[in-house]
Amino acid sequence: ESYKVMLNGPAPWGFRLQGGKDFSMPLSISRLTPGGKAAQAGVGVGDWVLYIDGESTSAMTHIEAQNRIRACGDRLCLTLSR
Repeated sequence: ESYKVMLNGPAPWGFRLQGGKDFSMPLSISRLTPGGKAAQAGVGVGDWVLYIDGESTSAMTHIEAQNRIRACGDRLCLTLSR
């Protein structure tokens, strides 16, 4: 079951990523800042990050995903799966 969230910036977005192609595991949310933007949007710890701003994360390394998120500026759109 996938869902989309739109976070209004600027950063910090209030979550920490883990995984990536270089770790041979899917990108997922490892931590949320209590009361942060991601938590308020209903993002959950352990949710998989499928797309960052419409770009599939299946082949992204951890640092590529971080850079993609940094490049978003004032709006971050994530497609996630529980």
